[in-house]
Amino acid sequence: MKRKDFMKVLAAGSVGASAIKPGQAQARPAPPRKVLMKVGCQSGGTTKENLELKGRCGVYNIDGGSPKIIPGKGWDLEDSLAKRDACEKYGISLDAYHYPLTSAGIDRVEYPNMMLGKSPERDREIEYLQQMIMVAAKTGIKVLNYNTTILPVLRTGKTIDPKRGNAEYSTWVWEEAIKRNDPKTVAGDVSIDQMFERITYILDRLIPVAEEYKIKLANHIADPPVPAAYRGIMRWNSPDVFEGMKRFAQLYKSPYHGFNFCIGSIAEGLKDPRTEILPIIKYFGDRNQIFNIHLRNIKGGFNNFQEVYPDNGDMNFVQVIRALRDVGFDGMVMPDHVPHHENKEASAQSFAFCYGYIKGLLQMVAEDVA
Repeated sequence: MKRKDFMKVLAAGSVGASAIKPGQAQARPAPPRKVLMKVGCQSGGTTKENLELKGRCGVYNIDGGSPKIIPGKGWDLEDSLAKRDACEKYGISLDAYHYPLTSAGIDRVEYPNMMLGKSPERDREIEYLQQMIMVAAKTGIKVLNYNTTILPVLRTGKTIDPKRGNAEYSTWVWEEAIKRNDPKTVAGDVSIDQMFERITYILDRLIPVAEEYKIKLANHIADPPVPAAYRGIMRWNSPDVFEGMKRFAQLYKSPYHGFNFCIGSIAEGLKDPRTEILPIIKYFGDRNQIFNIHLRNIKGGFNNFQEVYPDNGDMNFVQVIRALRDVGFDGMVMPDHVPHHENKEASAQSFAFCYGYIKGLLQMVAEDVA
């Protein structure tokens, strides 16, 4: 730009500036929207080695697994308090536990009779869960994560990615699963309505206690959603994952009834996870039913997918974190399943990568201008 042209532009700017009257406020950029969520984790428990790893990775909020079980009673309060104290030595907040209603499958869970719908055994098991809510409250726990499943997490194999150091991605292909003709479980055939009857029976007895002690109960959907009954079981979030989640959400109008919201597992039930995940976040986020986040990416979708690293899947996690910020989510965002490798340090390496990735996402989105 020539000097005389530059001076004309400068003069024009001066005139514009002088047009602002004394005392008149100049327009300023809108401040960044507040990011309330934090990086968390549910792996490793509260051992010295794991807590030091979390500290080195800047992870200061965790799900500590669960305390010891006292047979015939429930959780050991002394062990629970010891876990909290161990975390506090490293400045780590013990925010959540896992109920012994897990995704391990009906043959391996601690208390199987609730999802088998078997009385009076399930009533005793529910009493143990009620006691666990009280232990959680005395420990300062805010969330109890749980599963209501009969079948375990389902996968058909592994996919090797040479471009990511021969990482192994857990893979699910519905057609391959059907060919296996795996046997039914001890539960036999269970319809989706029967699944909801059993879930309702449990929550009718847990929600009032959770409300009394102000503990959020966060359910993780069955992984993965399926198009039809598999091994005799119809999963409650299938075949339409969004509709199944809505049905579960509408069981109770309680601030203590919601989801351990697994982005990856939900995506496994979608045809186009990149676009379809966003309105699902908004729907449940607007209703304050997202209590915890599993941030896991996939390649593929309904009936055919691979679990990959957070940065090389089909979903855009910048958009996902922005969507969570915009609904005011204030809980933990944690890695869930991570890629595997034969190297004995591979799991810790994958988790460390995920922690850094999530922290970077949170910091970037916090700097957005509204």
